[in-house]
Amino acid sequence: MLSETEKQQIEHELGHVPVKKAACIEALKIVQEHRRWVSDESIADIAGILEMSTAEVDSVATFYNLIFRKPVGRHVILLCDSISCWVMGYNGVLKELTGLLEISYGETTADGRFTLLPNACLGTCDHAPALMIDNDLYRDLEAGTLSSILEKYT
Repeated sequence: MLSETEKQQIEHELGHVPVKKAACIEALKIVQEHRRWVSDESIADIAGILEMSTAEVDSVATFYNLIFRKPVGRHVILLCDSISCWVMGYNGVLKELTGLLEISYGETTADGRFTLLPNACLGTCDHAPALMIDNDLYRDLEAGTLSSILEKYT
């Protein structure tokens, strides 16, 4: 069940759109901001508010790769796997990162600290390879620098 705060924030967004369906992405983002992911129950609650079917809301949620449909860690790492990053050392970054975290793509560390996900493009091809942790972008990555980056996130 959505909290009163989540409902109020979604209702606020409805004032900015011509039809309720147009607030779907914002509603999903609001729920994720509060819970770190969007559950099936939340999908149903959003559908009720927006007068949509649960299938419609779920199709929007699953289309966007930054809406998480299962629990994630406190910090989400998006590792760019575009051709630019791949050419500039992606494999070394991936190897070091999976070694440090002891997880693979789609997994969360045992302590719930990090979830590692691939990302098709972070839009910084001129500074490849790159990754993003939460909203922080790291560019021009080199082997041996990832440990100090990860230490910033508790």
